[in-house]
Amino acid sequence: MKKNSLLFLLFIAFVPVFAQQSDLSVEKIMQDPSWMGTFPENIKWGYDSQNIYFNYNPEGNPGDSLYKINVQNKSAIRKVSLEERREMIPGAGDFNKKRTKKLIIKNESLAIADLKSGEITQLIDLSEEIEGPQFMADENLVTFTSGNNAYLFDLKNARIDQLTKIEKGKKKEEKTEDTSEKDDWVKEENLELLRIVNERKIKKEETEAHRKAVAEKEDFTFYLEDRTISNLQVAPNAKYATFNLITRKSSKSTDVPNYVDESGYTVNLPARSKVGEDEITVELAIYNFEKDTVFMLNTESLPGLEDLPDYTEDYPDRDWEKMEREVIPSRAYFSDNGEKAVVNIHSKDNKDRWIVSIDLENGELKNLDRQRDEAWIAGPGVGYTFYGGGTFGWLPDNKHIYFQSEETGYSHLYLLNVDTGNKKALTNGEFEVFNPELSNDKKHWFLTTSEVGPGERHFYKMPVMGGKMEKLTQMEGNNEVHLSPDGKYMAIRHSYSNQPWELYLKKTRANAEAEKLTEGQTEEFASYQWREPEMIEFEAEDGAMVPARLYAPTEATKNDAAVVFVHGAGYLQNVHKWWSSYFREYMFHNLLTDLGYTVIDIDYRGSAGYGRDWRTAIYRHMGGKDLSDQVDGVRYLIENHGINPEKVGIYGGSYGGFITLMGMFNEPETFKAGAALRSVTDWAHYNHGYTSNILNEPSKDPIAYRKSSPIYFAEGLEGDLLIAHGMLDVNVHFQDVVRLAQRLIELGKDDWEMAVYPVEDHGFVEPSSWTDEYKRILKLFNESLLE
Repeated sequence: MKKNSLLFLLFIAFVPVFAQQSDLSVEKIMQDPSWMGTFPENIKWGYDSQNIYFNYNPEGNPGDSLYKINVQNKSAIRKVSLEERREMIPGAGDFNKKRTKKLIIKNESLAIADLKSGEITQLIDLSEEIEGPQFMADENLVTFTSGNNAYLFDLKNARIDQLTKIEKGKKKEEKTEDTSEKDDWVKEENLELLRIVNERKIKKEETEAHRKAVAEKEDFTFYLEDRTISNLQVAPNAKYATFNLITRKSSKSTDVPNYVDESGYTVNLPARSKVGEDEITVELAIYNFEKDTVFMLNTESLPGLEDLPDYTEDYPDRDWEKMEREVIPSRAYFSDNGEKAVVNIHSKDNKDRWIVSIDLENGELKNLDRQRDEAWIAGPGVGYTFYGGGTFGWLPDNKHIYFQSEETGYSHLYLLNVDTGNKKALTNGEFEVFNPELSNDKKHWFLTTSEVGPGERHFYKMPVMGGKMEKLTQMEGNNEVHLSPDGKYMAIRHSYSNQPWELYLKKTRANAEAEKLTEGQTEEFASYQWREPEMIEFEAEDGAMVPARLYAPTEATKNDAAVVFVHGAGYLQNVHKWWSSYFREYMFHNLLTDLGYTVIDIDYRGSAGYGRDWRTAIYRHMGGKDLSDQVDGVRYLIENHGINPEKVGIYGGSYGGFITLMGMFNEPETFKAGAALRSVTDWAHYNHGYTSNILNEPSKDPIAYRKSSPIYFAEGLEGDLLIAHGMLDVNVHFQDVVRLAQRLIELGKDDWEMAVYPVEDHGFVEPSSWTDEYKRILKLFNESLLE
């Protein structure tokens, strides 16, 4: 008996450490997400402030449906019938000043809705699509666009006037007679000989010239030529219209082959062009109705328009001629009275943003605020899209505009008096502001901030001209607040690190209690004790404190191995106290921890949530600080959590896959195994908008691309590498990993393999694909780190 016991103990001692057990499995966590439950999305209020509408799926249908809760009967969650949905007032449209009526598009017709009675009255039905309905300052007048033109509708007299005449193509040139030299001579001789014939000819020409002059004055037409029109809108005083003109030059686009098309043939999917193929020009046009003419916004006087970016100093042999940089103006933003307008202008290299006022009589501009960033202009509420975007608008006094800026290093809310030029910061501190909105009475701001800490989001109320912010939410985590139209209630979509999103109701007071309205988790999902990751910071090599989430196993299950997870997108935050958009990865990390792994998830340099310096630390060198932060995270685990330096793996998707490759190629002594999913391997092959901001353009700044692209460092591979990619990926093309595979073959590398997914785009959809991919990742770590 003692001999048998000894043999049993010896067997236990030599069982591999990865034989730890878990209630989770890859198959379980990667199945259709409906196994977790149903969680509210797309929260909206009814106009009577009595009903909260949201997408939900308690019945487990193939797709979500619309449900509602009445604030007077909060326990009843009711599905909205198709008939009720048809009668609902659409969300898009324009309110009158008192917010009692709303212009909408209903059944492709222009209509007006009475928000108290719910009655909808059809106003106009045209053969062409109607868009952009808008009340004028005189609310008896409304405007809309159809085709490429703007129209004015008089509600009292039911009369429509066309305000603009904009046509596609070019003005038709008058035909001229094709005559020979002999014919011309005969005609001239005839006119010299016959006085009356000559006099009649002269009179005819004068009459025709007068007719043309009158016609052109009465019937001015603006021709688009080879341009398209966007953002056509009428000023509230109905004196002007503005629109953007977009010219697209031909650029070489790419194709993504679909090998599993239903036809049985290989079909090419049209995809984007590559960085550097930016062939777009945008102008802002002003249509003056009184003068019956169109003129363009003149940007020549913008301060610093000829300033060269600092990176040009790295290319002293090039002749960097000072020249006006190309800019892209946003749409015009009109004051409520229509007498003033401001425009957001970005330089195409995205180093500058100008906020300007424009003279609507002649198109001249006046600079109000210039923001310069040698990396790139962006940040919460700032936006770095070419068409403006972000937080921007007017106060009702027709004097002040509001906007967000990273002037202090963090994105804050500002007011600027367009008459005096005085600028005032309404918020300040080492935190960021998100989605500020004016209250319906225009007396207060409601805004979300990270003032409590970068890992939380709370909702505040603040006087319109600035002052003390009143915190209205208390629940730890993320509070997405939707204010009722009457301002009395807050519908809060809330989540915590280990608790998915649920819906709460709270009166709009700081000391009111939040009442939970939904309970969406299934019994199966709730039965597992999902971990609350520990929020930590560790010191990087340059002294910066780097935030991370830590999943630590118990001492009894710990296997001294670690896995580093790298989130995607680059500019994204995953170290926070709310339910992650990476919920599958979160569940996988729970599985890994059950099996004895220590998992760390880092908000490396370039991540969102930590201000301008963190955001731009990757400028001109992706795979620099963002990679060294992963290495420093491993050092922290070795020094503080007893991790074996020989047992560290790394994985991530998209940008996370890119960092994984850079880690495997450039830090082989740190990472023994890596799984690179849907990875960028060469930034010169990615899209323009994202890449050019961070690395400039490849033809202008090749140094940045060579430093930042994994394909240049593939010879450094020493550990075990898994490459996984969807073959229908129209974002990061499958071509990226094909080129890398050929590079690895040519270098004679052995310890790598590639898994391809024929039916998947950038974001996987099929549970079978998710399951296959993550079984391979788990197998990689178990075999490379534990055996």
